[in-house]
Amino acid sequence: MKLIFSFSFLFVSSFIFAQEDLFDLALNDTVKKLSTVTIIVKQQTPERSHEVENNALFSGKKNEVIRLANLNANVTTNNAREVFSKVPGVSIWENEGSGIQINVGVRGLSPNRSWELNTRQNGYDISSDIFGYPEAYYNPPLEAVDAIQLVRGGASLQFGSQFGGMLNYVLKRESQKPFSFESQNTLGSYGLISSYNAIGGTKNKFSYYVYNHYRVGKGWRENSDYEVRNSHAYIGYQFTSNTKLSLEYTNMDYEMQQAGGLTDVQFKDNPRQSLRERNWFGTPWNVAALILDTKLTAHLTLNTKLFGLMGERNSVGFTATPDKADAIDGTTTDYANRQVDRDFYKNLGIETRSIYSYKLGKQDQNLAFGMRLYQANTTRKQQGKGTTAANFDLAIDGRFSRDLDFQTNNIACFAENQFKITNNLSVTPGIRYESIKSSIDGRFSITNGNDVNVTPETLSRNKILAGIGIEYKIKKTNFYTNFSQAFRPVLFSDITPPATTDVIDKDLKDADGFNFDFGYRGNLLGWISFDVSYFYLNYNNRIGSIRKFINDDPTQNTYLFRTNLGTTVHKGMESFVDLNISKAMKVNQQIGDIQLFTTLSFIDAKYTNFKITQVSGTAPNIVLSESNLAGNRVENAPRYIHNFGLTWSYKSFSFTLQNRRTGKVYSDANNTETPNTTGVTGKLDGYSVYDLSMEYRFLQKFNVRGGINNLSNVIYATRRAGGYPGPGILPNDARTFFVSVGVKL
Repeated sequence: MKLIFSFSFLFVSSFIFAQEDLFDLALNDTVKKLSTVTIIVKQQTPERSHEVENNALFSGKKNEVIRLANLNANVTTNNAREVFSKVPGVSIWENEGSGIQINVGVRGLSPNRSWELNTRQNGYDISSDIFGYPEAYYNPPLEAVDAIQLVRGGASLQFGSQFGGMLNYVLKRESQKPFSFESQNTLGSYGLISSYNAIGGTKNKFSYYVYNHYRVGKGWRENSDYEVRNSHAYIGYQFTSNTKLSLEYTNMDYEMQQAGGLTDVQFKDNPRQSLRERNWFGTPWNVAALILDTKLTAHLTLNTKLFGLMGERNSVGFTATPDKADAIDGTTTDYANRQVDRDFYKNLGIETRSIYSYKLGKQDQNLAFGMRLYQANTTRKQQGKGTTAANFDLAIDGRFSRDLDFQTNNIACFAENQFKITNNLSVTPGIRYESIKSSIDGRFSITNGNDVNVTPETLSRNKILAGIGIEYKIKKTNFYTNFSQAFRPVLFSDITPPATTDVIDKDLKDADGFNFDFGYRGNLLGWISFDVSYFYLNYNNRIGSIRKFINDDPTQNTYLFRTNLGTTVHKGMESFVDLNISKAMKVNQQIGDIQLFTTLSFIDAKYTNFKITQVSGTAPNIVLSESNLAGNRVENAPRYIHNFGLTWSYKSFSFTLQNRRTGKVYSDANNTETPNTTGVTGKLDGYSVYDLSMEYRFLQKFNVRGGINNLSNVIYATRRAGGYPGPGILPNDARTFFVSVGVKL
């Protein structure tokens, strides 16, 4: 905490220094400054970030910027299948249609709450704990989002060490007039009602933006009611043309009924059915940030973010597998007591990001550098004896059986330098240093009324990551390549034994490895936009459990030993091509823009080494046999993900028809083909889904939007769960529709 306060002092000092420097410049400034003129041009989506943008370097990195205003998509329910359709290689879990959580992964990495990505909003963290528990329980409503930035593995040096890269939601702002009002109101299938309302503006040196988003629905499946509210407030003050200070606060709260998983037999019989009406989930979330943007000198810029998070993860329900009914007990004449689990998160951090521009020879060079201090605390209360009721009631009888405290402290610094060899060739080497300390303390369980405490433990490690990017421009196209090291710290779940007899390896190592990209992208002939690349991801020191004999004595029982077991390799091709057919035929002025797009992804994700053990017999005749998963496919990694689409836009009308095709996936590392009786393991077949969205604008201020998701009414599933929100197979929504009316004043 002292480090955070110290760095906060630097934040204020930098601000004061900037004011003195810039006010002196203003007193001596005799040049008449003209008012800013902004020209708005509708651009191709996805875009690519500039080489230098927002105090970051993107030269040589694979990245996409999705402008939501340029998409026809169901943003009301955050339909990631449509929103990411032009970004190759994005895996999506679609286990419920509320859109409250966005579950995405890249290159065969798990989509689970986007936990392999460094997930941000306006450049600051929004996940629970990026090192100990990196699940993103919150994401903003996409009606409030201006753009989504995705940087692949090359993001690990400037933004964080995650293998998947960085995902950043950039919220809307109003900078053109002193007051604006926006409202978008939607009705849809299965009781969907949504209302997004925002005001914003810029007057002299002040700017502001406030929105509230409310959505309620019944859900396609039984027992899938939800109600969610997102609120956000922003205010900024422009001290000079070079210095701005802003404050923003986000609050989210929701209640979501969890329909639970199904066995494969139940899924085939009726995928809409639910055997769990007493299961609920909610995550109250608060995020705040104080942001300073300033230009310290003619060559040096500074962005500093002081941010904090307070949130909860709350669940209550009957957690048995779907082959066991949640029924009234004949003896007690009541339902069984539900299980209550609660997490409490308190995080605080400060991060600086700077660009120093200088000349080397005749070429302009750019140095990006920054520092980060971060502290996170998670209190985990689990296995509470809940009520027998059916509502979202978190009350418990007695104490939580498990009550743990996790602490994370992090110091990081980075530097990347873009060396421009010529006007067309640039080389960008970089380095990042991470110091992470994770600790655990508290009660593991209660046995016979006595507390069973965990042994307090602290893991400290220092990591140095290196990388290099190269970019070569040829007119409006460029070749790019990037090599960046990455790592995934040991998570809280890795150092928490599932049972008192389990043992955690004291020498447990963080997963480490690297990402490599080589691609060619750009624009040709004025009507072709493309990005074609090869990737190679090496993921070492994956964590798992193997069986061992107590005291290495074969006559005794066994225990699970959690340690680093193996390596996976993900490699493949990613391509995006967009063809403006009407522009190529020079008839776009007469009939509008007709665009065909496709994203093709071929993913080969396999275990190259991962030891497992099997147990047979009983003591004293137990037999342990060891095998290796080498050659098995990584769970949740499809062999291909393809998107095909057609967009037609003419004057004030536009529509998009798209098709997503995904290959089969295995839900476990053993690559189990035949599902088990509980639906927890087994292969999931590939699927093909069509979506249609359209928009009509009139009187320059109004719009009508609509669409049909899963147009062909396909029944499919992308996920099996072992716990919440299952366990079992989790069906995706069949055909749904929405109609929306909006105004922007």
